[in-house]
Amino acid sequence: MLEEDDESRDVRVGDGIELRFHKPERPFPDVVDDPVLDFLVTARGRWVSVEVSVRTLDGDGLDAFLAELAEDFRGWTGVRTWRSLERDLTLSARHSGRSVHLTWGMHDRPPSEEWHFEATSAVTA
Repeated sequence: MLEEDDESRDVRVGDGIELRFHKPERPFPDVVDDPVLDFLVTARGRWVSVEVSVRTLDGDGLDAFLAELAEDFRGWTGVRTWRSLERDLTLSARHSGRSVHLTWGMHDRPPSEEWHFEATSAVTA
């Protein structure tokens, strides 16, 4: 995941869409060993501009989820999914034999859940 001193990380998804993970921060700096980690995620492209604030517990294992996908590059059955603590960011992965289809989802928080945005990219396994 992002280290707290990182500025941002970019991921290219969909057709010309750039997903950016912005600098993480601890919302409760006075709490010793606080696991809550927040960061902003933006999706920008020619026809889209979306952002969502994501709350996690130390990244909710996104780094481990992505590492597991890389380790299993030869394939798996079904869909693997990951979601942040408040389900504002989701990721699903499906292996098609030749490539891995990653669907990144950004979601409005409950209870309103008025909108969601998804973009899928295919990467070589």
